[in-house]
Amino acid sequence: MLLASIIIFGSVGVLRRQIDLSSALIAFCRGIIGASFILCIIRGRIQRVGLKTFLQLVISGAFLGINWLFLFESYNFTSVPVATLFCYTSPAMIIILSAIFLNEGFTGKKFICLALSLTGMILISGVLDSGGIASNDVRGILCALVSALLYSLVVIMNKSISGVDVYTKTITQLIFSAVALLPYLILTGEFFSGEWSVKAVIFLIIISLINTGIAYILYFASLEKLKAHTVALLSYLDPLTALILSSLILGESLTFTGLIGAALILVSSLMCEI
Repeated sequence: MLLASIIIFGSVGVLRRQIDLSSALIAFCRGIIGASFILCIIRGRIQRVGLKTFLQLVISGAFLGINWLFLFESYNFTSVPVATLFCYTSPAMIIILSAIFLNEGFTGKKFICLALSLTGMILISGVLDSGGIASNDVRGILCALVSALLYSLVVIMNKSISGVDVYTKTITQLIFSAVALLPYLILTGEFFSGEWSVKAVIFLIIISLINTGIAYILYFASLEKLKAHTVALLSYLDPLTALILSSLILGESLTFTGLIGAALILVSSLMCEI
């Protein structure tokens, strides 16, 4: 179940490229359809929470939705491997945010993690290549970094939310990830923009139902059977899946320098987990 969910998560970038709709609309549908599916699976058994916890879930859910918006935008402007790996700088960001908001001190290992992650970003970005970085790649990288920052904030907030089961937490956050994007979609008119083709609808359902609803169900079900460190280690198949699928399907691959950068970022993230 864990491996299936991770492989599904890793295919998001490739699937996004098949949908000629706005990133905000895709993120909105992902939240609504994913939450509805999980709600049906657990038969509406939602845990009651206090006002403070509810507000924390609302805010973290909003961050999650905006995180998806920037993630899908990053796939528009740069390659799937680059966008995916820059998103995997979130563990390094969590170190910094934890020091600021949770008063967690810096250790030697944490400094090494940050140094490896920063070096990896420089190598992947292409700034050291003779051709430099294209403007679209810069926009894509910035979107991926914002996505990583927002995801890090979600992780930090989830650390302070206790006494809530994973399904209630996920459903609430998914619903409010969509609610947070609704005003933007209404004001920009993006509900009706893009090409609403049969292909777009099919892939939108896939990314919302399978890559969100089913993937989360499989992931949470596996958590009940496996140890935390096993889940953490196997989760690194997510970016590897993205790299393989983008190479096979989209013909996008990293340079040798980029591969070294990818290794540094993944090693940095792994050190943060251990």
